[in-house]
Amino acid sequence: MLTWFPAAQSPVGEELIEFSVHGGSYVSTALVAALVEAGAAPALPGEFTERAMRHGKLDLLQAEAVADLIDARSRAMHRAALRQLSGALSARLLQLREALLGVDALIAYELDFPEEDDGPQPRARAAHAAEAVLEALEALRATMPLAELGRAGVTVVLAGAPNAGKSSLFNAMLGDARAIVSEVPGTTRDAIEALVDADPLPWRLVDTAGLRESADLVERLGLEVSMRWLRRAQVILVCGDSAGALAAAATAVQSVTDAPRVLVRTKSDAFQGGETLPSGAVRVSAHSGEGLDALRGAIAGAVRAAYPEPAEDQPVITRARHVAAIERAAAEVALFRDAWAADALPAPVAATHLRAAILALDELTGAIDVEDVLERVFRSFCIGK
Repeated sequence: MLTWFPAAQSPVGEELIEFSVHGGSYVSTALVAALVEAGAAPALPGEFTERAMRHGKLDLLQAEAVADLIDARSRAMHRAALRQLSGALSARLLQLREALLGVDALIAYELDFPEEDDGPQPRARAAHAAEAVLEALEALRATMPLAELGRAGVTVVLAGAPNAGKSSLFNAMLGDARAIVSEVPGTTRDAIEALVDADPLPWRLVDTAGLRESADLVERLGLEVSMRWLRRAQVILVCGDSAGALAAAATAVQSVTDAPRVLVRTKSDAFQGGETLPSGAVRVSAHSGEGLDALRGAIAGAVRAAYPEPAEDQPVITRARHVAAIERAAAEVALFRDAWAADALPAPVAATHLRAAILALDELTGAIDVEDVLERVFRSFCIGK
C-alpha cells in the first residue's frame, strides 16, 4: 500500500510516498533493493529529520530531541526528549531572545529620543531586564546535571563488610544473577554495575568489594576500587546482616563520604529478633524478596531529596552543545550588564554584547544556518531517521 503526502502535509516538508509492506525483513529489504536499483538513493543518517528542520517542520532543538527519544534508556530521558520535542525549550529561548531584543530597543530609544524620557529610567529598565535574562539562562544551565543523571543514572553504591549480602541484594534488585554470590568472604573483588530504570531518575547500581582490612593483594585492590566508588557515590546503600554490622558499616562509610545513605539490614529472613535498628533502616531479604519494595521507595526518596525535579514549566537542556551556547549567551549578557552599570562603554558598543547573546541563542535553535553544527548533529542519528 502506498500513502502519498503532499509537501504541505508531509512530516519532512517535501512530497513523500510511504510504502507499507508485509512483515518480515526479506520483503522490506527486497523493496529497498528494487528502489535503489531504479535510481533511489538511501537516506543518510538523520537525513529525513534534517530535511524536516530545513523546511521548518522542526527547529534544531526539536530535531535533536528525535535522536534523544530514539536513544532514551530511561523514563527520565524519555520525558526530557518528549518535552524538548514539544517545543518547550525552543519557546523559552524565544522568550529570552525577545527579552534581549527588548533591551536593545530600550537602548535605541534612549539614543534616538532622549527628550521623550524623564531621566535615567530606560537605563535602569535595561539593567533589570538583562539581569532577568541572566537568571533565566542560569536556570536553564542548571538543568544539565539532571539530564546527565537521566542518561547515566544516579550512582547508587552497595557498601558493607564481606558476606553482608550485598551481591545477593544486587541480584535481587536486578532480578538477574549478575554478581557471584558465595558464603566465602571477599568473593566480590571488583565493582559490578547495572542500570536500573526508576522514577524520577534511573539508578546506576554498583556492587563493590567488602570493606575490611586484608593481607590478600587482590582483595586489597578490590577494596581500593570500593573506596573510589564510595567517593563518587551519590546514594549509598549501607548493608549489614546484624545491627552491629550495620552500625560498623555506617561508621566506615561516614569516614569516606557524606553522600546520602540508606541503611539496609540484609538477610532479614534469618532475623531472630532482639535487635534494635537505627530509625529509617530497611529490613530486606534477597532470598524471599521481603522489603525490596520498601528499599526501592527509600532509594527513590533519597534521590528526590538530593536531586529535586525542575518545575513542570522549566525546560531541560540535554547536550553539551546547549550548555556551551547558553554559557556563551550568559557571558555576553553579563558583559553588557557590567558595562552598562559602570557606564564604561558607549551605548552602541555595549549593545553589541546583546546581539552576540542573541546570536548564541539563534545557533541553538538552528535559526542561523551553521553547517558544521548541523553536520555534527545529524550524522549522529540512526540511518533513515
